This record gives sequence, C-alpha cells and structure tokens, in this order.
Amino acid sequence: MIMQVDRALENTATLAESLQNAHTWLLNIAACLRYPQSSYTNDELAAINSHTVEKEMKELLDKFQQQTTHNRVLSALYRGAIHRWEDFGKDLLHCYDIPGLPPDNLHLESLFNRLRNHQRRISGRKSTRELRDFGQYQVLFLAESEADLLEQLRRVPLSEYFKHRNLLAQAEAHRIFLRRLHHDPSKTIQLLLSKYVARQAKLSLSFQLPVQSLSLCSV
Repeated sequence: MIMQVDRALENTATLAESLQNAHTWLLNIAACLRYPQSSYTNDELAAINSHTVEKEMKELLDKFQQQTTHNRVLSALYRGAIHRWEDFGKDLLHCYDIPGLPPDNLHLESLFNRLRNHQRRISGRKSTRELRDFGQYQVLFLAESEADLLEQLRRVPLSEYFKHRNLLAQAEAHRIFLRRLHHDPSKTIQLLLSKYVARQAKLSLSFQLPVQSLSLCSV
C-alpha cells in the first residue's frame, strides 16, 4: 500500500507543482483586480482607477505568458484568462471609476434570489415575472429607511448612470437580437427589413437635397 501511494505521489508530483503555480497566478490576477474588495481599505481602492488596473493587468498577463512554455496547466489557465479579459475586461473596468459600484453582482443576485423564493412561497407559482415591475419596492422594504436607500442610489452620479446604462445596452444588443431571432424569427426579420427600408429612404432624401440645392443655384 505504501509503495502504491509513493508511486502515485511520484507520478503526480509534476502535475501538483503545476497546479500550485496556476493557483499562485490566479491569486496574482485577483490581487491585480483588487478582488475581493473587502480585503482592501477605502483609501487603497480610491488610489486606483481603470487605467491603472488595465496597465497592471497587461503587464501581469505578459509575464504570465512567458511562464506557460511547455506547461499544459499554465497554458490552459493563461488562454482562459486572456480570453475572458479580452471579452469582459472593458466592462469590468467601470467599477474602478464609479464610486460604490462593486466588481460583481453576487450580493445583488443573492438579494433577488431571496425575493424570488419569497414570491414563490407566498404566491404558490413558479414564475417571478412580477419582480421585474415591482422588485424595486420590495428592495425598499428591505432597506433600513427610504433615506438610506436614496443615499445609496445617489452615490453614483446620474450622468454616469445613464452613460454606463447606454454602454450596457450596446453590449447586450447582440445577445438580445439573437434571442429575438431564436424565439420569433419572422417578426425579427420584418423589423430588420422595415429598418432597412427606412434607412434607404433617409439616405435617398439626404442625397436628393444637395442635388436640388445645386439646381436652384444654377438657376
């Protein structure tokens, strides 16, 4: 038994070392993102911004890439990290410029999961669509006071809220389009055709106006 255990440990020693190195790099990435934020003071978080984090992450990933040669575990972790950073990094960086914006929505998801469970319990129904319209009032009931809720909401400037809300809508537009195309392809295609016709009419009108102006000038 001892010989078998020693053989297994010897065979997996290299893999265990690679996993340990991967775990260290994962902690380095989390530290670069200052995650979780509860581990840092408010002064430390206030001293950074999106440009600082983006620069540090680029330098860290460049160093990480140099360590992945001939190592399958580190190579797999690096590919996953660089892929997710390229896809979601710009959306994540907003939380370093907007005071009070957390880097994740885990707390918010936990809150709405509790609201959904409560809604199912009191209504006996599986659907919780009502929360889309009245969920904000239930959140108000969970706050200590209305003034406390308003204070939390006012931490984010209104202009910044609308700016990043538009950015979120632009980021979600492709996913929403694919969902509509999947659930109602006929209506989605008709909507695209109507937009195309309206665009063509607008372009034709903008092309005709300069021609008419030139005709009047020549007269």
